[in-house]
Amino acid sequence: MSKQGQRVLVTLRHLIISGELSPGQRLAEIPISERLGVSRTPIRLAFRALEHEGLLHKAGARGYMVRETDPSEIANAIEVRGVLEGLASRLATENGLGTETQDTLEDCLTRGDRLLAKGYLIEDDIDEYHDLNVLFHSTILAASGSLAVEVALKRNDNLPFASVASVAIDKENLEIEYKRLSFAHMQHRIIFEAILSGQAARAESVMREHANAAIRYAEMLGAKPSSA
Repeated sequence: MSKQGQRVLVTLRHLIISGELSPGQRLAEIPISERLGVSRTPIRLAFRALEHEGLLHKAGARGYMVRETDPSEIANAIEVRGVLEGLASRLATENGLGTETQDTLEDCLTRGDRLLAKGYLIEDDIDEYHDLNVLFHSTILAASGSLAVEVALKRNDNLPFASVASVAIDKENLEIEYKRLSFAHMQHRIIFEAILSGQAARAESVMREHANAAIRYAEMLGAKPSSA
């Protein structure tokens, strides 16, 4: 997906989690493209991605509808992701990291250090963080060598906010988001160091804690008024 497409996707996720696009609301390409000031193509691609993530469902031939989402459903799906990614981290530790895998993870950490070093976020940083975050997690999953974990994660990714790629960034509060991403990046470094030093239980535990931080999405949904 292009940078513009990724930005549209992140924006729509935030509009859903904030309640600006409310459960049951019908969405069409033209009004949303006009609202966000982009062409219909990235909107179309974002709608499909959000359908895959369980946040939208089809409503007619071309339209979509915001899906009613239960906060407990989100919390449970994220907890499952934490268990599965924690297991992947433990298996990767027990397997040991190959040179290429270690280099990839170190590159993700270096990119994250560079992104956060200036002490604030700009909009372009969101795309960069998304890419390095997905690469970091997928590299550990591959290093686990477990097809069962990979398949289970793919199934779980179809639930709202369960996927590591489904990050919702509030562009109006980048100061807060900077703190959140800084903490997540610190956890990435701890996970990497645990794997590298052979601390399988620690790698598993921190990865589970890292995934469960996303339960804030469920808490945000639960805090919304029932009319939203």
